[in-house]
Amino acid sequence: MATSIQQISITQVGGVFHGIVGTFLIVGASLLIALPIGILAGVFLSEYPSTQLSTFIRFSTDVLSAAPSIIVGVTAYVLVVQRTKEFSGLAGSVALSVLMVPVITRTTEEMLKLVPTTVREAAFGLGSPKWWLTLTVVIPAAMSGIVTGALLAFARAAGETAPLLLTILGKNQVTWNLLEPMAALPLITYKYTENPSPIQNDLAWTSALVLTMLVLLVNIMARWVTRKRTR
Repeated sequence: MATSIQQISITQVGGVFHGIVGTFLIVGASLLIALPIGILAGVFLSEYPSTQLSTFIRFSTDVLSAAPSIIVGVTAYVLVVQRTKEFSGLAGSVALSVLMVPVITRTTEEMLKLVPTTVREAAFGLGSPKWWLTLTVVIPAAMSGIVTGALLAFARAAGETAPLLLTILGKNQVTWNLLEPMAALPLITYKYTENPSPIQNDLAWTSALVLTMLVLLVNIMARWVTRKRTR
């Protein structure tokens, strides 16, 4: 297993497209992992706020929110990379999903609390069980807020570098296979910045600009979804 990040060749890269592809694949996969966990945790905290399990989930969420990303990266390296003997995009996705879960959980909980009590009472009046009420009434009513939380989690994960340094290794070409080492915009920015080549320095700035625009676009989308909900 390789133990250092590959030196990336300009003649093979041809820009930062491989980093764009890798970023979307890795962060997209991490969102698929984090969404069901975060939504389920948020629903439980909202609907059963006084149980011991809710207290534990809330405490765990607070701890994960404050955890340094490098610690998450080291944990993913030990639990995924060392066990599989391979750096991979999937290992990076697992690490980033841990950072996403607290954002999605808290946003889901807060959005579900904003659902009017009258909506719940009307559904209860029709004889709906609580699980059916939550699934068919409460969650759809808060869906725009949940989408906002998912977008914010995506934006946070897209800019993380430390977990990727220890999990995805880097690659000098486009790959669509999450089970292989992959490139990502934060990793390219980091590696190209420390290289003495002016060309690679320029590509580092390009990668940073693309990443900044991506995060800005996702945040604008989140604001738009929030405004649409409040109208």
